[in-house]
Amino acid sequence: MTKLKWGMIGGGEGSQIGPAHRLGSSVDGLFEFTAGALDHRPEEGREYGQRLGLAADRSYGDWREMLAGETAREDRVDLVTVATPNSTHFEITKAFLENGFHVLCEKPMTMTLEEGVEIVKISEATGKICAVNYGYSGYSLVRHMKAMIARGDIGKVRLVNAEFAHGHHADAADADNPRVRWRYDPAQAGVSAQFADCGIHAMHMASFVTGQELTNLSADCVSCIDSRVLEDDAMVSFRMDGGAVGRLWTSSIAIGRQHGLGIQVFGETGGLRWSQEQPNQLYYMPLNERLQVIERGEANLSPEADRTSRVTIGHAEGMPLAFANIYTDLAEAISAQKAGRPMDPAADLYPRAADGLRSMAAVFAVAESGKADGAWVDARPEMFK
Repeated sequence: MTKLKWGMIGGGEGSQIGPAHRLGSSVDGLFEFTAGALDHRPEEGREYGQRLGLAADRSYGDWREMLAGETAREDRVDLVTVATPNSTHFEITKAFLENGFHVLCEKPMTMTLEEGVEIVKISEATGKICAVNYGYSGYSLVRHMKAMIARGDIGKVRLVNAEFAHGHHADAADADNPRVRWRYDPAQAGVSAQFADCGIHAMHMASFVTGQELTNLSADCVSCIDSRVLEDDAMVSFRMDGGAVGRLWTSSIAIGRQHGLGIQVFGETGGLRWSQEQPNQLYYMPLNERLQVIERGEANLSPEADRTSRVTIGHAEGMPLAFANIYTDLAEAISAQKAGRPMDPAADLYPRAADGLRSMAAVFAVAESGKADGAWVDARPEMFK
């Protein structure tokens, strides 16, 4: 298969997320890094892009220059990743979709529900893919967990327990650290801090593995560090459209916790447990039987797990390879669209614009419920009610 052409906006030198995307897009040889506007400082961005191997005429100073340059080319990029500050996601994603590019946008997809609805509608109208990087859904055993639940291995899902709690913002002395401060500033972060940053990963994971969508929720949000306007800890109870109930804890002040993303799903005939810090094991407890440890890469897993495992059993696969699985999904989706054929159903798992919109609805619902002392609120976007 001819390599697809890939471009990136943001993710410049020193970026936390840029290297994970560049590694993930290149692992399977499906994408060629062809174009980029990597820094808000035009000259630094151009220079860094060329150091990474971009041609001088495709290492752009900003996203508008990239949009104009790539739109004019016959060999334009097939997929654009948007890895810029949150407040710019909507404008950039909208512009590239409207000009005929497929887009992978970092979360959150937008800052408002109205923007989210517009992106969903543009993606539908143009026929262009808008994916959202809930990259942890790319882990092989997360996908096997989803397959097990879908085929009924644990029966009807009763309860979901999801967490994304770390302690890296627990030091009150960091109140004026610019890398931390903006996250708790409504002018820069919006209506939510910790839930919008980390909690929505856990919420998306709950929907992804169960195949159920969020309907309503009740949230207890607190700012444990007094100087913060937005929450640094939240406990959310929620209900799902397939009958499951859920509990979600997210925190940035949980000292001793490192990454802290994990999920447990309990059904009528069994339970499943997975943690991002130990991603090679999925724990399965059938009712009235012994605990089983499912290892990534072992024989007789689901097609969804098999196609997303590259490294021999017993060796670790980490976040960049989870991101790589999102990129392999997108490569299959783009290639299938080009060829006019159905895509491989085992690859049809990348998060869509609709998932990004549902996440933003959850963010606003958590903020509303938190201000109302935990009142239950509808967490669905209007267009999905």
